Parts: sequence; C-alpha cells; structure tokens
Amino acid sequence: MRFSGTDTYVAPPDLTTAVNAAIVLERPLLVKGEPGTGKTVLAEEIAKGLNAPLLTWNVKSTTKAQQGLYEYDAVSRLRDSQLGDPRVSDIANYIRRGKLWEAFTAPERPVLLIDEIDKADIEFPNDLLTELDRMEFHVYETGETVRARVRPIVIITSNNEKELPDAFLRRCFFHYIKFPDAETLQQIVEVHYPGIKHRLVEEALRVFLETREVPGLKKKPSTSELLDWLKLLVAEDVSPETLRELDGRKLIPPLHGALLKNEQDVGLFEKLAFMMRREGRGG
Repeated sequence: MRFSGTDTYVAPPDLTTAVNAAIVLERPLLVKGEPGTGKTVLAEEIAKGLNAPLLTWNVKSTTKAQQGLYEYDAVSRLRDSQLGDPRVSDIANYIRRGKLWEAFTAPERPVLLIDEIDKADIEFPNDLLTELDRMEFHVYETGETVRARVRPIVIITSNNEKELPDAFLRRCFFHYIKFPDAETLQQIVEVHYPGIKHRLVEEALRVFLETREVPGLKKKPSTSELLDWLKLLVAEDVSPETLRELDGRKLIPPLHGALLKNEQDVGLFEKLAFMMRREGRGG
C-alpha cells in the first residue's frame, strides 16, 4: 500500500515519502504548513489514491478528545424514560460513536483525518495518546472494549496556533509542506486548468510570487488563492500584457480581492503604488 499522488493532486517526492513512511511505521502523519498548501486535501487524495474510505474529524476550539471516541447522551435517555420509551433498557441506544470508533470498526483500512488539531485545548492531543498508540479504548457505560480491526491511516493537520506536547510529537511522523516553487505551481495550475494560456500563467505566477515577497504583508496569498485569481483573470479576459506591466512588489494586481484578504495588505500596496508614482513625478 503506497501513495504516489493522484491525477488531481501534485505531490512532491518528499511528501509522498513522508506519507508512505507513516504508513509503514503505522504512526499518525502530522502535517504542518502555511494555510492553503493542501494539508486537508492531502488526506482526501490519500484516500482516493489508495481507494480507501475517508473519515474526517474537524476539530474546533470546544472539541474534546472524548468526542472522538463516543458520547453518552444521558439527557435523551432521561427524557425517554419519562416518556416510557422501551429503548431506555439498553444503554447502548444512547451511545453516539465518534470518528475514532468509526475508524476502528471500519471493515477496510480507512484514512482518518484529524483536521486542525491545534485549535483544541492544549490537553486534547495528550488525551488521545493511549487510544492512538494502542488502537483501542474502553466504553465504561457498556463495559465493552473497542479495538481496531485494522490500524487506520491517521493524518493530523496543524496550523501551528498552539505548540503540541512532546509526548504526542514522539508518536507521530512529521512533515512540513513547503510552499510550492514556481515549477510546482505551474504543475498545480495545469492540473486544475488544463490548456490554460501559457503566457498568462507565466505572467500571473511572476506577479503572484512577487506579491508574496512584499515586506510587511500580513497574509501571504496561498495556492488556493492563486487558482481563484487565475480563474478570474481568464473570466475577465485580462491579458498577459496587462500583467507584464505590473511589478508585483509595488503595484496592486487586478482583481486583487482574490489575493489580498485584509485592508492592511491592500493599504500597503496602495502606499507602495503612491510612493512609486511620486518618485516617477520627481524624476
């Protein structure tokens, strides 16, 4: 069972190596990287490439580790007992299975995505240590032990909002997705927009990469935002010549709302453009 990318996902060699190493070691793959570098999509593409089912656990600030195992709905059971519902005699009717339970009992080896683990409380990763290590947990209400039929392929993403505990990191295989270089970006564009005008892409990539290099930029545009911008450039029939006239480090790009996502960054470009015009008048 090896991952080599898919027709819709350009996976650099270091990334496929990391995925396959985690599979061989049977350890969770912890993936970090800039927002928009494809961390979440990676799990979807691994499932697609390996023809495996995908289970996604989207972590929020209020998420508790127990929710990934199961939840006991005592309130519903109390209400049903007051209504005389015969289901109350079996407590199992009020156990809600979490994503880990679903992954452990899946008939075939699934891909389990634990997305944005750093959003949760700092204790969240530690609370999952035993379950991810042993691939089993105990259900106290029913007295049963749930053991993994097959060890799922676990992909964990983090945006570095919080530091993860050392004990948790020791149990993971780690990979940082670097921002794609120009050649890889061209491949990604071709995958999403086959046959797109080569000259337009060439000029758009130049402006895009120069924009990312602007000092003081609060949020650098991501790969997904590049794809949105290209789609708009094609729809609005913006010519390569128009882009060629731009210095992406000084002049605000056309349809910049796809690339610049806050007023500070737009203001930064407007200031640079004003300074450039003033220097031109002074010359």
